[in-house]
Order: sequence, then structure tokens, then C-alpha cells
Amino acid sequence: MHNALTMNTKDFQWIREPAVYSITEKRIEITTEPHTDLWQRTYYHFRNDNAPVLQMETDEPFFSFTVRSDFSTSQHRFDQCGIVLYLDSENWLKGSVEYENEDFQHLGSVVTNHGYSDWATTAISADIRTMWYRLSRRQDDYCIECSQDGVHFSQMRICHMWEGAGTIRFGIYACSPEDSSFTAVFTNMMITECLWKAHNGQQPDDE
Repeated sequence: MHNALTMNTKDFQWIREPAVYSITEKRIEITTEPHTDLWQRTYYHFRNDNAPVLQMETDEPFFSFTVRSDFSTSQHRFDQCGIVLYLDSENWLKGSVEYENEDFQHLGSVVTNHGYSDWATTAISADIRTMWYRLSRRQDDYCIECSQDGVHFSQMRICHMWEGAGTIRFGIYACSPEDSSFTAVFTNMMITECLWKAHNGQQPDDE
């Protein structure tokens, strides 16, 4: 284990507490409510900021947060759950699997800086019903990775958060943008030293 630090679910706080949820020392369940989502402006020209987010706070500039998500009961278009770093309504990032149909889902990440979201995705089989995520921080730069076994992780996204320096909040979320509901289950949460190592290629530019 990579110098894992003890996590206490009591350190987590809600942004938009859902009506139905369960929190124990090792397991968190969130039952989504219909028409909940996170998105800002880009392409769709709407703003959605009503998904429940459960986060803890830190000013540690270098760390990794790992969690396993189970979305076995998601079955409606856009149902989603995963990892999140929510600073405010116009500055956040998330990684998740978003249900599409019986054939495929979208494994993707959204970065929202100063009120504009982007969405990078890849199609995965609809048979996949669990996913591990790892969010790593190096000051105000971030990396999201995913894994199906919790051991071998693949990079999904490297990004800069313009408001992501200093004290931040990070954790988990779940939502159902259309008229649906499912129960997302989160386990195996762990904070470690930063597993996103310093770049060993081209040297930084002089500042």
C-alpha cells in the first residue's frame, strides 16, 4: 500500500444533501433524484448545478484519492456517478461512467473552468457495472485515472484548474439528469501520497 492515510467518512460534507443515502465507515450509498446534473453552458447552452456532492476539504498540495464505484442499478440515459472536485458552481471536475443504452456507456471526464464545461469520453460496454477512479493533485494541476480492478490504472485526463490552488474540496457524486433514479455505491476509499509522479521528460520552462 502506498502510505495510505486514514479516511474518516465523518469528514465528508454535503453540497445538496440527497433525500436518500447511507454512510458507514466503509461504504457510501447515494440514491439519485430525477433531473439532477452538473453542467455549465458549453454546446447545450444550459446550466445545471443541482447534483448531490459529498466532499472533504484539504490544503495538501500533493495527494491521490482512490474510490470504487458500483452503478449496477443504473439503466436510464445519462445516469452517472463517480469522482468529483467541486469548488463552486463554475469551477469543478468530475470523472464517471454515464449510462447511454443497452449496448454502451460513456466513460468520461468533465472539466469546468470559469463557467464553461468540456466533456472527453470513450465508449465502453454496457456490461461494465463497476469502476475505480483515482484523482491526483499536484498543486493546481490534476489527473483523473480509471481502473476495472483497482490495481492497473489508465489516464483519463490531465487538466489545470484555474481556481484549484490552496484549499480544495473533493469526493464523490451521483445524479440522474432525466426522469430516473438509481443507487450508486462507493467503497474502498483511500488517500495516499501523490501517485501521479513528477514528469521526467522535458524540463520546465524558466519562469
